[in-house]
Amino acid sequence: MEFSEHIKTANVEDVVLRQPLHPPSRGTLCITGHHLLFSDREQGSGRQVLLLLLRNVDAIEKRISGSSGTITIKCKDLRVLQLDIPGMEQSLNIARSIETLSCLDGVSEMYPFFYRPSGARLQDQWGLSSPEKHYSQMRELHDRWRLSTVNRDYRVCPSYPPAVIVPKHAGDDVLEKAAKFRQGGRFPVLCYYHRKNGMVIMRSSQPLTGANGKRCMEDERLLRAVIDGSDRGFVIDTRSAQQALQARMAGGGFESKSCYSSWKRLHRQMERGKALQESLIKLVEACGDQSHNMDRWLSKLENSKWLSHVQTALSTAGLLAECVER
Repeated sequence: MEFSEHIKTANVEDVVLRQPLHPPSRGTLCITGHHLLFSDREQGSGRQVLLLLLRNVDAIEKRISGSSGTITIKCKDLRVLQLDIPGMEQSLNIARSIETLSCLDGVSEMYPFFYRPSGARLQDQWGLSSPEKHYSQMRELHDRWRLSTVNRDYRVCPSYPPAVIVPKHAGDDVLEKAAKFRQGGRFPVLCYYHRKNGMVIMRSSQPLTGANGKRCMEDERLLRAVIDGSDRGFVIDTRSAQQALQARMAGGGFESKSCYSSWKRLHRQMERGKALQESLIKLVEACGDQSHNMDRWLSKLENSKWLSHVQTALSTAGLLAECVER
């Protein structure tokens, strides 16, 4: 794809940038296939430079007044930027470019596929962590846990890495059958090891027990291998008990007490993506509305339910920490 066809005006002089906690700044605005750049005319440490990834733009508003225009950019990180641009045509061109380039559909058009840092070597993985690296560094795991490449080429679970850490006595055939019993193939895998007492945190999706209460002996064997002589484990279900029951009617379900006798199920309802997104939108609207007084602001904050979601997340995290430290 040629990004240049979406950029009618590549740079504009004498643009005023307004952003929170900074005085207005006048300088040059440039737009590329992936970034919006602004640099003012100051020299030294007081110089303002803005480098905004266009994929970080959530929405823009444009307003034309006479021979100039104002573009308000609302970012996904909650920043709000305002650009005062001289020239109506230049303002409209910049606005159209931002609108188009901020919502490109193709994954191959994203910035990482165009970024070419000087001197970088792919084999170094840019210092990123990996299950292989964690496993090699934590010798305490080697007696009871192993590194499995059952998900090589993402053939078992598309949302797990190619290598995962699992109980040593659970073979890859067990993992494959357990994956078929879990939504999206997300079978239980290790994601945290507590050195203090050897406790672990696993993650997985819901079991597909369905209305008839189907079982999977391999899944049960996998979770028994996690316990390995301990008194009891805890399954923290981020749905309410009622939601878990309803999920069974749709083919999902939960770990029954009769089949997973060594595990105690705890329900801590947490909202899913759509509800959180709507709550965040209300919070941002409340923060951006400067026309109301303190009482109205607090009312809008409460109606957004954002702090309630934060409290629920922290409470659930606290419960998880208690289970690990028990």
